[in-house]
This record gives sequence, C-alpha cells and structure tokens, in this order.
Amino acid sequence: MTWSTSEVARMSKVTSRTLRHYDRLGLLRPASTAANGYRYYEQEQLLRLQQILLYRELGLGLEAIAEVLAGQLDAVEALRRHHQWLQAEGQRLERLAGTVSRTIATLEGEDQMTADEMFEGFTARQRQWEADLVDRYGEGVRPHIDRAHELTDGWTSRDYLDAQQEWEGFDTRVLALLHQGLPVRDPVVQELIGEHFAMVSRHWQPDAGSYAGLGQMYVDQPEFRARYDAKDPAL
Repeated sequence: MTWSTSEVARMSKVTSRTLRHYDRLGLLRPASTAANGYRYYEQEQLLRLQQILLYRELGLGLEAIAEVLAGQLDAVEALRRHHQWLQAEGQRLERLAGTVSRTIATLEGEDQMTADEMFEGFTARQRQWEADLVDRYGEGVRPHIDRAHELTDGWTSRDYLDAQQEWEGFDTRVLALLHQGLPVRDPVVQELIGEHFAMVSRHWQPDAGSYAGLGQMYVDQPEFRARYDAKDPAL
C-alpha cells in the first residue's frame, strides 16, 4: 500500500513542505516519485518518519537524527548529549527566573538590585558561550572576546533590548529568503549577509576565519541549533 504526500501529511500532522525538506536532506526519501513529481510513501517510510518525529519530540536536531538513523551515532549517546544540554539550559533558565523575580521585587520596592545583578542571568550565559568558543577554537579567540567586551562596555538595558529586537528581525528575513529557495550567491542573500556582518561588527571585529567560525558555531552549538529549529523545524 502507498500513501501520497498529502495523505502522509494528514496522518502525521507534518506539513508537505517539511516532508519535501526531509527528502532534500536525504532524511526521508519517498518510496517512489511519479512522472508528475508526486511523491509516494510505503510502510517502511512511515516507520522511518515515526522515528524522526520521536527524536524530534525528544529534542534532537535533524543532523543528529540523520546520524542516528544512518548508524553513525548511537541513539543513547545522542540522547545523553541532549540531556546534558537540557540540564545546562534548565540551570540557565533558573538563573534567569531568579533575576526576573528580583527585578519584580525591586520594581515593587521590596528589594534593591545593583546594575550588575540585573544582568547576572544574561552575563552567565555569555560567559558560557565564551568558554565554549575557547574550548573549540583555542586561545586565539581571546582577542575577539576582549574586543567584544570593549565595544559593548557601557551598554544600557535599552541597548541590549534594541540589539535583541534587531536580531529577531534579521532571523525573520533570513527565513523568508530560505522559503523562497534563493541560493547563497544570490545578490539579495549576499546583501543580507553583508548586513549580518555589519551587525556582528558592532560587537566584535571578525576576520574571514573567525567569521566562518561563527557560522560553524551556529551549526554546532546546541543552543543555537535549538533556537533556529524552533523558528522553523522544516529548515
């Protein structure tokens, strides 16, 4: 028995676009493709899709899922890594919750936070990212980290909020271009990448090597992967 893309989408509650994306990644190939381009799936593919959705529910990224299904990565080891990330993320969120709680108390006149304490949860996160960068790329990244501290020294909460909103807007525009299927070398894409470089340069001044390393960190670092996966799981 075979099922069309629309039938599989209806049964699994996964969009047709996501199924096509899985096909492009080699993660879930259809059993056959008709001359008119319609994809058809059999029970083997449905079982594989079930595995994919299970691992997605557990929080694994598509790259890790592909490695598990290909036998290149043990499923238990993949889940163990994700569990470690979840524990670290839980600790980070707990710190942020404490910061927010004290901020509320301060605004209500029941507590008094210093400026440093107001940003404690955020700076702890930043320190962890910096430690990860040093572990991954060595002490050569230290000058870039130091320069970032210099450029953002004296920033107010309004400055940080404005920067966060700018990055959110940038992510939305990137997703729009990805949905259009524009290639990397398209002038519109390159113009947006140029804007990204300018935004990054307000925090630190990357060279060709460190800028490429930043892109690789977006792919490798679990927190970044989870952030972008959450914005659009099909990409």
